[in-house]
Amino acid sequence: MLDRLGTKLRRKQKKKKATGSSNKGARKHTHSVDLHADISPWTEAVFAAEVLLLHATPVYYGFGVPRGDDSAVVIIPGFLGTDLYLMELHAWLGRIGYRAYFSGIGINAECPNLLVQRHLNATIERALAETGRRIHLIGHSLGGVIARSVAGQRPRDVASVITLAAPIRGTATSRPILHAADAIRLRILKEHGQGVLPDCYTGRCTCSFVDSLKRDIPDSMFETAIYTRDDGIVDWRYCRTMNSESDFEVPGTHIGMAFNPSAYAIVAERLAMAQSSE
Repeated sequence: MLDRLGTKLRRKQKKKKATGSSNKGARKHTHSVDLHADISPWTEAVFAAEVLLLHATPVYYGFGVPRGDDSAVVIIPGFLGTDLYLMELHAWLGRIGYRAYFSGIGINAECPNLLVQRHLNATIERALAETGRRIHLIGHSLGGVIARSVAGQRPRDVASVITLAAPIRGTATSRPILHAADAIRLRILKEHGQGVLPDCYTGRCTCSFVDSLKRDIPDSMFETAIYTRDDGIVDWRYCRTMNSESDFEVPGTHIGMAFNPSAYAIVAERLAMAQSSE
């Protein structure tokens, strides 16, 4: 299965090079305001099975996937998550030959602008200094949105950005998640006051974080969006770049994307392609 996946990805990459900039218009990002998506979060209850499946697959042990070149990969957790639940991903990246870095942002329940400025940028600077070359970013869910925003802000420092079930084109999610986000927004406004914009933590915010999401990823940077149609947290249609060469569908859940063996195989292939293109 992994051999077929690798062949398919390499064919897509060759096709991308042959078509040149014909897909550039497809990469145009428009970020929608907060929307309620008619999806059920109860489907996410089966994510534990994905953890068990991951441990039973060869990809988890580094078999059948390309080896890394010891470059840095910074991983960013999703909404209300911490680096702790990305330990499996962190350890796996090390096994296949990369230098993995936790984001250091703490809990992802804060103004993204502040998380980037106060924590994530410091991690990126450390990774750049310790490896001496451009880094890769991988973000799950809201962490993917943050990853893509940082990529837009720091194109010279980022070689590739990979998003896992990340609503990079708009915050279309289930009603319970919207309510939780509203609660976080009120806390942010109360805690930071004039230090943040009134529409902070909404799709209507006009800060540099949201602005960077609307920028096209430069041709020198590899962009990958992995999504699942069975997503029970966000509308999967907002998790695509709309560039067929960059979008990859896998089976599974939103939460389980951090443990999804099919996603891991794609991550390994895309990281290898990114390093070979530098």
